[in-house]
Amino acid sequence: MSAYDIIEGISVLLSLVFLVLLMRQNPWCWPFGIIGSALGAFLFVWPEAEVKLYSEAILYSYYVWIGIYGWIRWNTQAVDEPIKRWNRKKHLYAAIVALIGIPALGCAMEHFFHSNNPYIDATTTVLAFIASYMQAEKVFTSWHLWIFVNAVSIWLYWTRGLELYSVLMVVYFALSIVGLLQWKKALA
Repeated sequence: MSAYDIIEGISVLLSLVFLVLLMRQNPWCWPFGIIGSALGAFLFVWPEAEVKLYSEAILYSYYVWIGIYGWIRWNTQAVDEPIKRWNRKKHLYAAIVALIGIPALGCAMEHFFHSNNPYIDATTTVLAFIASYMQAEKVFTSWHLWIFVNAVSIWLYWTRGLELYSVLMVVYFALSIVGLLQWKKALA
């Protein structure tokens, strides 16, 4: 087993712990997510692996920062904050960010970095940026974005030889549905 495989396994395990704790609205989810994401960002640019998912590396670096934000937010202001819904205006802003961000990032990744699957990678990255922020804010509809992102990521990771991450996305996909149902119940 290579160092790459070991780091991937640790990252996947920490990411699973993160998601299970997140579904339960446990603030301890964030440290697990921060460490797992930092390891993931490193793996996506590992030179010997030829993965070349640069948008994913940016995304996982963002997960580290949004994890710090979520950790602080959930341990101070949002400790007892209920799950909420965004109004149409906030969803429209998120859609505009996606409609501008996806083609811009995809174009940059294709032309400057020769990324593999640049537009699919950009789609999952931009939508995950939005969903991560929404999750830190405890916005219910974040789960809808995660279901889509995780479904597409299964294929994306598999095609780049990231079998463990692909399996992780299968689990994330299923758990995102469970998370949606749990937060829906808590919202009611």
